[in-house]
Amino acid sequence: MNTVGAPSTRRRKGVADDGVAVLADGLTRAYGDRQAVSGLDLAVPTGQTFGFLGPNGAGKSTTIGMLSTLLRPTSGRAVVAGYDVTREPHEVRRRIGLVFQESTLDVDLTAMETLRFHADLFGIPRANRLDVIMGMLELVDLAERRHAPVRTFSGGMRRRLEIARGLLHTPRVLFLDEPTTGLDPQTRAAIWDHLRRLRQEREVTVFLTTHQLEEAEHCDRIAIMDEGELVADGTPARIKAVVGSDLITVRTADDPAAALALRERLGLEAESDPEGLRVRVADGAAWVPRICDAVPLPVHSVTVTPPTLDDAFLHHTGRTIREADTEPTGFPTPASRR
Repeated sequence: MNTVGAPSTRRRKGVADDGVAVLADGLTRAYGDRQAVSGLDLAVPTGQTFGFLGPNGAGKSTTIGMLSTLLRPTSGRAVVAGYDVTREPHEVRRRIGLVFQESTLDVDLTAMETLRFHADLFGIPRANRLDVIMGMLELVDLAERRHAPVRTFSGGMRRRLEIARGLLHTPRVLFLDEPTTGLDPQTRAAIWDHLRRLRQEREVTVFLTTHQLEEAEHCDRIAIMDEGELVADGTPARIKAVVGSDLITVRTADDPAAALALRERLGLEAESDPEGLRVRVADGAAWVPRICDAVPLPVHSVTVTPPTLDDAFLHHTGRTIREADTEPTGFPTPASRR
């Protein structure tokens, strides 16, 4: 069984277990003989931004499906915002916001109409409904476009509107499934700026899935998921520290000769790739003068790169996340996920 944190088994109705916003204990979802999520244990403290990092098909979306009551667990237990997802799904739904990987907006509605419809569904009092809607539109910088049809919005604007919709009823937990998929880097950065501001102003716990390595760096804590199981968890810095070594890339006038010199004089095994010779050592900066001195030919460049999340993924799974993303998942289609 894979553990993130130390899940509590105590239960107080309507109150997150000891400051834990999301709690899973042995959570499993199977499709026939295949387990999309296998024995998941995790505890996400209230107010954190928590991320699942893993390739497509790793089980991330299935996990959010169970935690948001859209999928029934095959076995195990989950508590979200203090309520059991199986026994009290309606109470869970009242206290969560959900932004799907694929857009679910009606493009024929305006931004104002989209949020007004959501306010009706969640019973936001009419007396302050307009103030609530306008406040949320201003928070995501869409107030000036409130009467514009969604079909005229860019991808980033639509994403911000979906996040506003998910937060309109003041949820305690906001679930985001691949929130910036398909967005350009500039828009992705803008979405994260909004998420940080929203979390500060609304004090909401953010639970997201991603296969974007740079996106996971924004999280307070991440868990690496692969083939339905958790293989590592902790802060991004702690996850990367497990690798324990820096990457030194050296370009020389004769890389094969340089590799031989490094092996004979320093006992370092260098791998060759189009960027040059790659060597992994602890405290890479301290090794640079020794490497330059050991190579008896011109050194064109030397770079030192600390461990990355992709290095950590490789360390724990034996492959990079990009390599994992190219593999067929074999998971059932959405139509079969019932």
